[in-house]
Amino acid sequence: MPQVARLTVYPIKSLDGISLSEVRLTAGGTLEGDRRYALVDAEGKRVNGKRHAAVHRLRARFDPQLGQVQLWGEGKAAQFDLQQQRDALQTWLSDWFGFPVQLLEEPLRGFPDDPYADGPTLISTATLETVANWFPGLTPEEMRQRLRMNIELSECLPFWEDRLFAQADQGVRFRIGEVELLGLNLCARCVVPTRDPLSGEAYPGFQKHFVAQRQKTLPPWAEASRFDHFYRLGINTWIPRTEAGKHLRVGDPVEILGVEPLSLYPELSRIPG
Repeated sequence: MPQVARLTVYPIKSLDGISLSEVRLTAGGTLEGDRRYALVDAEGKRVNGKRHAAVHRLRARFDPQLGQVQLWGEGKAAQFDLQQQRDALQTWLSDWFGFPVQLLEEPLRGFPDDPYADGPTLISTATLETVANWFPGLTPEEMRQRLRMNIELSECLPFWEDRLFAQADQGVRFRIGEVELLGLNLCARCVVPTRDPLSGEAYPGFQKHFVAQRQKTLPPWAEASRFDHFYRLGINTWIPRTEAGKHLRVGDPVEILGVEPLSLYPELSRIPG
């Protein structure tokens, strides 16, 4: 039976994550602390690795309570309390990027990549290892940093997580420990995985080779109709609000409960087909 091998939250969206042994679920259906903060410029546009290479060169370390952050890179370093030193943090980040930066906060829902399937993302260790082997010189740890997933599973085959999505009008109900989740769709990858997570340097031909290998190795249990393109990996989930306050823990077993029509979940009526 698959089980949770790693739980990672990314307190400031686009910056480094922190691995925890246990994470509580918020009333908004997200992992507590995950993408709680986001960086924006003076026009309100996201400051992220897609748009600004300087993000890749900035390192961040958080304390286990997610209240403090250390930032460093290129000879600069500082530490801040995320609640009490917001102005000082924004000034430091503005100096780093070379333009005004504001730190936004959303404690319940965070700032997910998918506004509909806004639960934690999921992948298996075996998948990370397999995909890393597609690219000479890349390690599973580097692939982990490129893909930035929340939940990592062990004790399963590569691409086992492709069992957690079904047809477009369906969801796969599954349980991790005490928490019920709904697997909805595949993560569509952006330009970030093509780049070195520390330097931002592009890996030549990454996306083209990824697409070819993903199509070639698609497991028989994957719902092929959901692949409008093959630059997809990992699962987007949704968590019913009834699960608020429960915890996910490293070592929790994973059990598939069944496939259900999305019509049973009125809250998901806005999900694109």
